[in-house]
Amino acid sequence: MQPEFVPGLRLCRAFYTEAVRPLLDEAYPGLPHAAARIGPGSEVLGFDTPRSADHDWGPRLELFLSPADVARHGDGLSALLTARLPKQVGGWPTNFEPADARVRVMTPTTGPVAHRVQITDVATWSVQRLGFDARAEPTTLDWLATPTQRLAETAGGEVYHDGVGELTALRRRLRWYPGDVWRRVLAAQWTRISQEEAFVGRAAEAGDELGSRIVAARLARDVMRLVLLLARRFPPYGKWLGSAVAALPEAAGIVAALHRALAADDARQRQASLCDAYEAAGQWQNRLGIAEPVDATRRPYFDRPFPVIDAGRFAAALTGEPAGFGSVDQFADSTDVLDHPELTRRIMRGVSAP
Repeated sequence: MQPEFVPGLRLCRAFYTEAVRPLLDEAYPGLPHAAARIGPGSEVLGFDTPRSADHDWGPRLELFLSPADVARHGDGLSALLTARLPKQVGGWPTNFEPADARVRVMTPTTGPVAHRVQITDVATWSVQRLGFDARAEPTTLDWLATPTQRLAETAGGEVYHDGVGELTALRRRLRWYPGDVWRRVLAAQWTRISQEEAFVGRAAEAGDELGSRIVAARLARDVMRLVLLLARRFPPYGKWLGSAVAALPEAAGIVAALHRALAADDARQRQASLCDAYEAAGQWQNRLGIAEPVDATRRPYFDRPFPVIDAGRFAAALTGEPAGFGSVDQFADSTDVLDHPELTRRIMRGVSAP
């Protein structure tokens, strides 16, 4: 029997205050550190449910020391936690098995605890997760080469203690894009829409109902990411994309339009509902005042009978030039690419080269 579910961030706070911090204070009194639950994990974005407990969820922690203290105390501290952590917190096991596996599951134990306390320093964690040392101001390459999922994991979660302030400063620095980068990423998102917005009707006209529905779904996904960017939220990866958009009260009308588009059996209704969403997103951008206003009304696609928003107009208003590639996950969506920061940086350098 599992205990009653609690949000993971709350459980991890209890793990720190009730289990880890007392051992730190006893064995390493006054040791400067920060403790947080950031990085991968559904709880970091607030999307965990009882289902999440089946893997990589539970009493976990990122424990940040100085590089010198990691070298001096890291192994000893990890051994201390293995030997003396309580076997459970709030009824949830603190032991994770298999101990050396990529995916681990909470498992009761009567012996040493294979814990999920990552002992690291801010610079090392940042380079491993993001591909750059975010203790300094990120460059444009840093921003664009980092998938939005990883930025969301860094800005999200919760810091339970920061005796130095370095981690807090890093998270403040990565809270959102600088204005020029934000406009560039928004422009690239509008450009993606512009490249396919007429195809819903054209595929249906050619007798390809399945193709029309697939294009509509692709466009709905692009609108959802656009909405999050307009709301200054880093879009998460596919599993949580709908949950993230649904959490925005100001996006309710757009969400309803996308539901209508994906449920429509008639291609004309499908395209009309997508245009409802485009118009609302265009009006949203106009309200932000980050670019010259653009007439956010649908129009024919040249002389063809397919209504579009002509999304490229919004991209041009944001940057005054072709949007380019935007961020890496606006033109590459392979997990095998996006999970490797060194690869995303090489790709971004390549597409940015003159």
